[in-house]
Amino acid sequence: MILVRNRQQLLSGNKLLGLLAVIVVFAACSPKITKPVATAPAKPVEHKPAAKFTQGNISVFIPFQLNKFNLKTVTKAQIGKADMALDFYQGLMLGIDSAANEGLNFKVNVFDSRDDNSQLAALSKREAVKASNLMIGPIFPDGVKYMAQFSEANKMPMISPLAASKPTEFNNPYLISVVNSIDQHGAKIADYIAKQYKADQTIVVLINTKKSSDEQFAAPIRKQFAEQHPNFTVQEFTSTYIFETKMMKGKKYAVVVCSDDAPFVSPSLTKLYRLKNVAGYPIQLFGHPNWAKQTYNIDQLQNLQTVLSSSYHIDYRSKAVIDFIKAYRAKYEFEPTEYAFKGFDTGYYFGKLMAKHGLNYLDFLIKENYKGLHNDFDFDYNAEYGFYNKHLMLLQYKNTSLSQVD
Repeated sequence: MILVRNRQQLLSGNKLLGLLAVIVVFAACSPKITKPVATAPAKPVEHKPAAKFTQGNISVFIPFQLNKFNLKTVTKAQIGKADMALDFYQGLMLGIDSAANEGLNFKVNVFDSRDDNSQLAALSKREAVKASNLMIGPIFPDGVKYMAQFSEANKMPMISPLAASKPTEFNNPYLISVVNSIDQHGAKIADYIAKQYKADQTIVVLINTKKSSDEQFAAPIRKQFAEQHPNFTVQEFTSTYIFETKMMKGKKYAVVVCSDDAPFVSPSLTKLYRLKNVAGYPIQLFGHPNWAKQTYNIDQLQNLQTVLSSSYHIDYRSKAVIDFIKAYRAKYEFEPTEYAFKGFDTGYYFGKLMAKHGLNYLDFLIKENYKGLHNDFDFDYNAEYGFYNKHLMLLQYKNTSLSQVD
């Protein structure tokens, strides 16, 4: 085992050097390690209380992909992937370390999954992994799917911390999906529109090119209206130009642009902006979740009162976020990215749950919610595909930035 050490984080190159220097054996222990849990006797002695749960064992699978790095030929894209992995790892360790203040010691085994299933196969045979009380990762969907059988066979909870895939793709009752699926995003948008508008005065319009990525967002919206809000009229058009020819006076329009393809979205925004401000149609725009990471005309977005669904939003004015940034800087001498925030929330919430409830922590997952730095955790359970986070927020463009409205 290698004790996790504080290390200087400067530019991406230095960050990568630090990663290569520190994570050599792909295993580490959290700073709160003490003595290991005592081995239980082969034959339990009657009338003696069960051994106290004194140490949480966690295995973490992160795709550092150190085997692919050659410092002489490394590319910016490769460094970017390493940055993501390292930022999540550092936030996660800070979260687990904070949870240890609740009175439980943690032994954290950190492995480089390499984004390679053959590596995961080898790691799953290690005794340290088999003895875990919780697995965090793999990060990407293929790895989550590959480890599903191991997780179910060993009845071991496995967190999918970053993948936005549908939990139904994995069929693992021990899976814990932190990030919302695209189906949840679509249903959230549909419910919000139904809550804000009257069915007899409103037409819901889906601008759907019918590309597979657009249809993934359009399908759950269409389904939610059909099943939960059947009184609403829902129309679909492949472009805003076709939509313009079908518009009627006297109706309010809730327009959902289902695409995140910038060359398509930008002219669509311009067309909707003109339909509202020149032609005088009452239009409110609802966008694809990925817009939060893209750049569009902010004046148009604000004028159209654009609302997006989002799995995360970091309020840099909040005291909790400011305190985390200070702690992260102090420990790593680097600015935290969104992945550091996600890592912290994951490590702190699950570590605290384990510290509070011991080996029975999973029984309290759907009972104890968490208000995090990047998103809240409010889990529900399905016997076929495990635990999934129900909490999903809505953001609206106001004062040149996104603010939470629901």
